[in-house]
Amino acid sequence: MNDSSWGAPPSAGQAGYWGPAEGGPAQPAPGAVPAGPAYDAPEAQQTRPMPVVPDVPAYVGDQDDDRGAARPGGPLFPNESFPNEALHNGTFRNDTFQNEPFQNEPFQTGGLPAEIQNPEPMPDAPQPPPPAPQKKSAGRDLSAAIGVGVGLGVVIIASLFIVKAVFIGVIAVAVVVGLWELTSRLQERKGIKAPLVPLAVGGAAMVVAGYVRGAEGAWVAMALTALAVLVWRMTEPPEGYLKDVTAGVFAAFYVPFLATFVAMMLTADDGPWRVLTFLLLTVVSDTGAYAVGWRFGKNRLAPRISPGKTREGLLGAVLFAMVAGALCMRFLIDDGVWWQGLLLGLAVAASATLGDLGESMIKRDLGIKDMGTLLPGHGGIMDRLDSLLPTAPVVWLLMVVFVGG
Repeated sequence: MNDSSWGAPPSAGQAGYWGPAEGGPAQPAPGAVPAGPAYDAPEAQQTRPMPVVPDVPAYVGDQDDDRGAARPGGPLFPNESFPNEALHNGTFRNDTFQNEPFQNEPFQTGGLPAEIQNPEPMPDAPQPPPPAPQKKSAGRDLSAAIGVGVGLGVVIIASLFIVKAVFIGVIAVAVVVGLWELTSRLQERKGIKAPLVPLAVGGAAMVVAGYVRGAEGAWVAMALTALAVLVWRMTEPPEGYLKDVTAGVFAAFYVPFLATFVAMMLTADDGPWRVLTFLLLTVVSDTGAYAVGWRFGKNRLAPRISPGKTREGLLGAVLFAMVAGALCMRFLIDDGVWWQGLLLGLAVAASATLGDLGESMIKRDLGIKDMGTLLPGHGGIMDRLDSLLPTAPVVWLLMVVFVGG
């Protein structure tokens, strides 16, 4: 091999391979035999023996480094120990800074010793005992709910069969309290100021008008209540007028007007029994939906509105209400027939479920769980009227169709 294999020939200003000689004559390289003319003269003698280049490449990879030429295999200097075969024999050495290599040590995949790669198995740690299965919760205080329900039932039945006027007063009080809960939540959560005074006065008058004058009196009282809401709101600044009066008219229709149909049922000869049938079917429907849905419910009915309601609960409501309707029409209503009770129970289950979903939609929009806290275990008055209010006109209408007014 000649010298040109190490790179390009030096320029005229260079004295030899070891670098240019600036500012003076070229100096011979250390260990060189001084003789002859300059390095690039034709008759120049070889000044340094070339190292022997073995055939084994220095790099394990098949590509050269960034110097643009393949690095010659083997040591650059005669006294360097560089056992290239160690890379291929599964050993590794550290002789970068010393001429004497370290003892070759076997290594495993990943460069970790065998005792770390394959550690001895640790003894199994004691497993904690499995948690005890928790009893399925009903989601509310059942004892308080049952106690409050029984107390309300006693008051309603006593007023219903003793003095009808007292029962009308119970309806009016429930309407006023329901309006107060609804308007309070609207103002707290949405900033909507539906005027409570005209709503409360007009709602109570609506219930009385329905009992005294029937459907005609109820519609007239509803129109006057809506007009009173419009006028009352004019006494305040105009900002938010439209949304306030809209909410007021909605509240007048949703609570007192629908409750008026209960008062109109009471005007019939068997009015107390019709009202009792209406109450029983609604309560039985809610109870059937709650019991069956809590025990067997898996498929949600309306997850975006009320995640707790299931299709199995709706089926339970329908079955319970139809059975109760057949019994009530057969034994409580004059001239009633059992199959009429089946249809009545089916309609009650549908309207009660829709009413419950409707108020759930309102509460979800308001971001609240209950409309109030007046009734322990139930929430507020509106939380008990949610299924009763839309069911009242359905029962009143079917009673008129089946057995007359």
